[in-house]
Amino acid sequence: MSAGHRFAGRVPALCLLALSCWPGVGWSACDDPPARRVNWLRCDKQGVDLSGADLREAVLTQVDFTNATLTSARLGGADLGDATLTGAHFAGANLAGARLVSAKAEQTHFAGANLAGARLDRAALNQADLSGVDLSSARLYQASLSGANLSGANLSKANLTQADLSDARLPNAMASAGIFSRAVLENADLSGANLHGAKLDGANLLGANLTGADLSEATLADARIDGARFTDAKLDSTIWADRQRCPPGSIGDCR
Repeated sequence: MSAGHRFAGRVPALCLLALSCWPGVGWSACDDPPARRVNWLRCDKQGVDLSGADLREAVLTQVDFTNATLTSARLGGADLGDATLTGAHFAGANLAGARLVSAKAEQTHFAGANLAGARLDRAALNQADLSGVDLSSARLYQASLSGANLSGANLSKANLTQADLSDARLPNAMASAGIFSRAVLENADLSGANLHGAKLDGANLLGANLTGADLSEATLADARIDGARFTDAKLDSTIWADRQRCPPGSIGDCR
């Protein structure tokens, strides 16, 4: 065999060796232990206990975490895109800046978790427990949160454009400067919520409870408000559904 043929035969092996040594290149290994930047792409982790685990910046895309326990786990910057999180427990977990785009998280427990700056666009969070969660500056574009519990959650500057929050519970939620443009909030409980400066233009607020909510300087232009309750709500300089600005000091009524 010529030297040229022998060298050519070594090329694939040399390429594989080079790739294995190259930083950032790797393959998922589902039996790898939990660690920072671990790659569990498409792995089955149903029911596992990862309480307190360090999974920062981990590749968890399309992982199945059904009924798993990740209480107080560190997941900052992790990628959980299209992951299945149904029934999983993330109470007290740190998911700041994590990516959960199109994640399936129905009936998932996030109580007290940190999701500040996280991306949850088109995520399914129906019936999820998000009470006391920090979602400040998070993206939830077209996310489904029907029946979710967001009591006392921090949604300041969060983007919930076209999100479905029908029958959701948001009493005493902090949502100042939040964006709810064209969101569905039908029959949602927003009593006592801070919506100061929030954008609710074109939102569906049919039957919503906004008793005692702070809507000062908020925008409700073209919103559907039939049957909505604004008892004792602060409407100071609010842009009303008819695009008229409520007089300063308005409470309960835009007049």
